[in-house]
Amino acid sequence: MRRLSTLRALTLAAGLSASFTLSSCSGGDRDTGADKVRDKLNAAGASFPAAIYQRWFQELSGNGILVNYQSVGSGAGVRQFTTGTVDFGASDKPMKPEAIAKVDRSVVQIPMTAGAIAVAYNNPGCDLSLTQKQLAEIFLGKINNYSELGCADKVITIVHRSDGSGTTYNFTKHLEAINPEWKKDVGADKSVKWPTGVGAKGNEGVAAQLNQIEGGLGYVELAYVKGDLQAAAVQNASGEQVKPSNATASEALGSIDLGPDLIGSNPNPEGGYPIVTFTWVLAYETGNGDKTAALKKTFEFMLSEEAQSKAPELGYVSLPAEVVTKAKAAVEKVSD
Repeated sequence: MRRLSTLRALTLAAGLSASFTLSSCSGGDRDTGADKVRDKLNAAGASFPAAIYQRWFQELSGNGILVNYQSVGSGAGVRQFTTGTVDFGASDKPMKPEAIAKVDRSVVQIPMTAGAIAVAYNNPGCDLSLTQKQLAEIFLGKINNYSELGCADKVITIVHRSDGSGTTYNFTKHLEAINPEWKKDVGADKSVKWPTGVGAKGNEGVAAQLNQIEGGLGYVELAYVKGDLQAAAVQNASGEQVKPSNATASEALGSIDLGPDLIGSNPNPEGGYPIVTFTWVLAYETGNGDKTAALKKTFEFMLSEEAQSKAPELGYVSLPAEVVTKAKAAVEKVSD
């Protein structure tokens, strides 16, 4: 796990510093010194899938389409997508009908990958296994020392997202589902009024903060659990305390009915690791013009068997075959 986490970190670091190229037969800028035609696509959104998105784009480097993906968080990604400043967006929280109504070109929401949101902490020698009550009370500020959780005396410092985030939405959706007080006083959204803790931007920022704070505890996508960080076991709806992994996340994701619009979720599954989510690409249904072919080729590759097979080694979960089939049908709705 430590070796894979290092690989994920290198992938993310490389991916966030550059734009990458993907293949297409449609028109664009002529490549200097070559006859290869390039298309340019700009995208922005969720940091949750950034590591695998950048890996996919990197693997297709040099084949014709320049894709610049900015890991700015789901909230910022949805805003840029809504105002039309990107060619596609990405979010860990599906857009609601009222938000979709603000987009003149209509919206196609395409599940692209999935994964677990880990409760990550920096306390070597402490092996956390949390009940639902303990998890909620940690983030409510009622439990503030590791000694209350069976480990040596050390103050807990909560680190949460400071930006609008689909990761936050899915994590708080789980807390809302397991704790009436959280549901009443805090709720679930891309941004909430946290009872305690310090904020950091993006999964990258939260992970960096946690690695710097001895005793830090927060929530990040599993791919960001690296360095001094560990992932806690978390209790699911059946009472089992489970650590996040590809297998335990897959089990929980299998209980989710995405529905006809491919946007379903389950905030408290009975089996597997309980804090899991799909993540979506946001595409314009119409008005894509001469970028239509490049967009469809990009999405089709992301959903290909080759691309999906890379998910486990990067800390994500490959989409089930039936979800891939439905997602490919959604891609076909993208038009000029």
